[in-house]
Amino acid sequence: MNLNNIYTEIITEHSRSKHNRHHIENPTEVTNGINPSCGDELTLEIRVKDDIIEDASFVGDGCAISMASASIMIDLIKGKPVEEARELAKLFMDMIHGKVTDDEALEPLEDAIALKDISHMPARVKCAVLSWHTLEETQKKQLIPG
Repeated sequence: MNLNNIYTEIITEHSRSKHNRHHIENPTEVTNGINPSCGDELTLEIRVKDDIIEDASFVGDGCAISMASASIMIDLIKGKPVEEARELAKLFMDMIHGKVTDDEALEPLEDAIALKDISHMPARVKCAVLSWHTLEETQKKQLIPG
């Protein structure tokens, strides 16, 4: 099996999965994100305690790429310190915009590397970054310390 098939399976699995698509109890922040160019939208719910992302989830509708990206992001940030989530978001954005292409440098992104080739599809970049931009907006509100 080649790498493209594995990445396609990861994206398909996450886009169909419901394990991160639900409301969480007592979120400390709820942030809405929308991609006006295609209509994808999501609501990101995060609960932070002692500077750790204790729980996160999303609800929304959109294409397979935006929903997969949100699910992958949540798997990646849950249980991590807020600052580490911020660094992962920056690395993801750098990957999607083609600024970081080295697979070794991208290893911290784990399954999110499956979205690397989206950088070659400009129309889909906004889909892939919707949840990550929403996470950044959550952090800008400073309701998530940092």
